[in-house]
Amino acid sequence: MPSPSLPSRQQPAQREQLDLFRALPGEDMAPRDAQDLMAYPFFSLAKSRRIAPIDFRSGNITLRVEGTQEHGIATIWDADILIWAASQIVEARDAGIQPSRRMQATPYEILRFIRRGTSLRDYQRLKAALDRLQSTTVATSIRETTGRRLHRFSWINEWKELADANGKPLGIELILPDWFYAGVVDAALVLTIDPTYFRLTGGIERWLYRLVRKHGGRQANGWQFDIPYLYRKSGSLAQPRDFARDLRRLVAKQSLPGYELSIARWPGEPEMLFFRPVPQTARG
Repeated sequence: MPSPSLPSRQQPAQREQLDLFRALPGEDMAPRDAQDLMAYPFFSLAKSRRIAPIDFRSGNITLRVEGTQEHGIATIWDADILIWAASQIVEARDAGIQPSRRMQATPYEILRFIRRGTSLRDYQRLKAALDRLQSTTVATSIRETTGRRLHRFSWINEWKELADANGKPLGIELILPDWFYAGVVDAALVLTIDPTYFRLTGGIERWLYRLVRKHGGRQANGWQFDIPYLYRKSGSLAQPRDFARDLRRLVAKQSLPGYELSIARWPGEPEMLFFRPVPQTARG
């Protein structure tokens, strides 16, 4: 029977088996998002701590997201770190550089890329986000061919702060899960997003942009969903009527970069949200 300390001795071995990828410079790098993360409710849309699990089922798709009592479920703002990681992986691959699930960067580089401040408080928030990503667990059948098997993982396998012999900070190192990395390395499962996405402040606003970008894409006629389906798709804890009201506010606000929103309703049918790309000439 293995000793209780064996798993802790195996962790360094796992790290050593992965090549270290040093993050590429450039806060102006095009942001890329993983399509699976854009299409399904993987993250809490609330800024307050969410303990209640997210459960979603549709056809062969099963998804359950759980957080700890201490940290809660990773939020859609925490997901900015995964957008940074996806952008780095794609940029490296396109440049002929071998990326890796084991990544090293400075907090400054990550914060600047995701359009955050770089104060001590921002560094502390980044660490809290990394803790939530590491402690959040996901079980999903997405990309499992039978639809019956579940892949279980955390958004970050592990992360640590680095320092030299004198204690001078050298940045952070993190290891991404294979499920996320495999989806990003496949170019067909990544989309470029508008950099102004990082300026969106509302949880539903951010979630809706990612969903619209995933499904509406560049189609001239856009796409549409009925609002009850969008509610299920969001994983939101808001009441359905409050969720619908928030969507109407976003339609009035028209804040999603690159897209126009509208709502229509026909007798006996649920409200429909329509979205289509703004013509390039109209964007200035």
